[in-house]
Amino acid sequence: MARKARKSGSLESLSTAQLQAEIRRRSGTLASLQRKRDRLAAKLAEVNAQIAAQGGIVGSGTRASNATSLVEAMQKVLDGKTMGVGEVAEAVQAAGYMTTSPNFRVIVNQTFIKHKKVFKRVGRGQYTVA
Repeated sequence: MARKARKSGSLESLSTAQLQAEIRRRSGTLASLQRKRDRLAAKLAEVNAQIAAQGGIVGSGTRASNATSLVEAMQKVLDGKTMGVGEVAEAVQAAGYMTTSPNFRVIVNQTFIKHKKVFKRVGRGQYTVA
């Protein structure tokens, strides 16, 4: 079943002058929205600066930000020691490494597997720095 074209809302029923007027109206709306976004971004930057001044963490999302990589954090924890995957995961977090992963132990295990030149497998589930 074919639909009938609506005359009242179709572009064909508008004159060139009316189309140009609509384009100008929409362009003005866009410019207004962009100015509004810029004002809000400036306010957000000000609030973020206040949070940072109070010692809080400022971020745009929920992903954790760390000063060192996971590999470096694991090296520091394992320096001169042999530990299991779970122990390393807990020790890295206790040392200040932040993560939002619900399966951080798995990520630590994958890091051991991926970086065989950095970490040495001593026994089943036991690793040390190479």
